[in-house]
Amino acid sequence: MESRKYDVTEEVMQGPVKQLKTAKRKKRKSWTPGVLLLLPIHLFIFGFFVVPMLYILYLSFITTDDIGGAGAAFSLQNYVQFFTDSYYLSSLWITVKVSLYSVLVCLLLGYPVALMMAKSSPRVRGFIALLVISPLLVSIVVRNFGWYLLLLPNGTINEALMALGIIDAPLKLLFSELGVVIGLSNAYLPFMVLAIATSLYNIDPSLDKAGSILGASPLRRFFSINLPLSLPGIVSGCVLVFSLSMSAYVTPALMGGANVPVMPVVAYDQINNLLRWTFGSAISYVLLATTLIIVTLFSRGFELSKFREVFR
Repeated sequence: MESRKYDVTEEVMQGPVKQLKTAKRKKRKSWTPGVLLLLPIHLFIFGFFVVPMLYILYLSFITTDDIGGAGAAFSLQNYVQFFTDSYYLSSLWITVKVSLYSVLVCLLLGYPVALMMAKSSPRVRGFIALLVISPLLVSIVVRNFGWYLLLLPNGTINEALMALGIIDAPLKLLFSELGVVIGLSNAYLPFMVLAIATSLYNIDPSLDKAGSILGASPLRRFFSINLPLSLPGIVSGCVLVFSLSMSAYVTPALMGGANVPVMPVVAYDQINNLLRWTFGSAISYVLLATTLIIVTLFSRGFELSKFREVFR
């Protein structure tokens, strides 16, 4: 009798164990297709992004351009040279300043367009969205050359301003920070519009109607309803435009030239023209670190302000 009770108890105890093993097998089988589907893209990212970035990081700590030579050694010399040279520090400041100006211009120009899209009917909204993204169908080089012709001293803008009597001499629009900001704003404005519009679409229209019924003016409803609820889209658009502007090369090279030495252009010159691979790699990582720090601080600041609003 005792042995039989033991056998029954053992069978009862083995039941949940078998169920647990079966559940683990099923879970493993359900994960297997997803892992296999994601494996190619992970291998692609690892081979064409992670490995090159690690190699560039390795080069940034090499003291000589003769990478395979006997004199190659690990050192912080490249970073010390960057942060002790006023030219490169000025280049970093110009890059950050131009990027922030581009974000501000895109925000001021893009928010009204996004708000119009959110308030329009689906047909009009689709038409506006088509107009917003249509510049992305044209190469950025072609668009920059178009602005190049407009901003020349004898270009369309200066000729029109002089004909109207607003200015007496041509303005220096090209090969200046203003020209770079114009080019970057034109290039990345669609990203700001679409990011803000996505947040505005999620706002319940009844909130605006309720505010109107309670006697709030359109301006009051905007600052009390639309603007606070669209802050996530504003943050996303600002982060996206700032990151793209910090890493832009074609637009600053064409619109700014040597007068606006932004970091991507300086890094390109060091690597391709001067063949200073190690120092150019260090400049690239300084640019990357600066972008990550500013974006992180901006995002954390928004999260903290939102946290305080909740518990106020």
